[in-house]
Amino acid sequence: MTQTSISPAQLARLIDHTLLRPEATREQVIALCQEARAYHFASVCVNPAYVALAAEMMAGIEDVRVCTVIGFPLGATLPAVKAFEAEQVIALGAHEVDMVQNVGALKSGDLDLVRQDIAAVVEVAHAHGALCKVILETALLTDEEKVTACKLAVEAGADFVKTSTGFGPGGATAHDVALMRQTVGPTVGVKASGGIRTFADALTMIQAGATRIGASAGVRILAEAGGAAQGQAGEGY
Repeated sequence: MTQTSISPAQLARLIDHTLLRPEATREQVIALCQEARAYHFASVCVNPAYVALAAEMMAGIEDVRVCTVIGFPLGATLPAVKAFEAEQVIALGAHEVDMVQNVGALKSGDLDLVRQDIAAVVEVAHAHGALCKVILETALLTDEEKVTACKLAVEAGADFVKTSTGFGPGGATAHDVALMRQTVGPTVGVKASGGIRTFADALTMIQAGATRIGASAGVRILAEAGGAAQGQAGEGY
């Protein structure tokens, strides 16, 4: 994919406009939702406590979904608690849930627990027409573990695999996104998240195989994309 092959409007449809900081205020969430309404991002992604507010703010805007996080940010929550949390936030208006896999269980080789943990949330999400994304926290994993995590997520029925929480020691890399895409194949989504702050960052992830971008800098990214598009038009492209 080249810079000329995606417009700001197309790029917006790939971005989960995100605010997950623990100190985020109600006013900041409202501002985030107003930006999502204005730019028609794929979703607005907020902490569970703000799902009802986000759903209220996005009422009548059919093309912007409400996304939230489950077992965030450590992933070591009990499977039944993750499933209950997913059910609660979906009832409040969430359309997508991004769950953190049990990283410690994966690294311990307890693959059945990882698979069952994901499957419990997937079952709840799909029963209510919601999507489930699985956050791998790739900076904590070897490439072999990343491949295993992707395979477990697919086996459990997840709709997406996702790189990072943004709270770990590292964010998304093109290498990880490409590896994840290669592992899950063409039908499962790949979300790049963590440290994506510029149009160039987003484009790199899309070129590597990402079909969704998680970023708090969505407005800035679109502004840069618009500037790049104008520059290319001026050059005769």
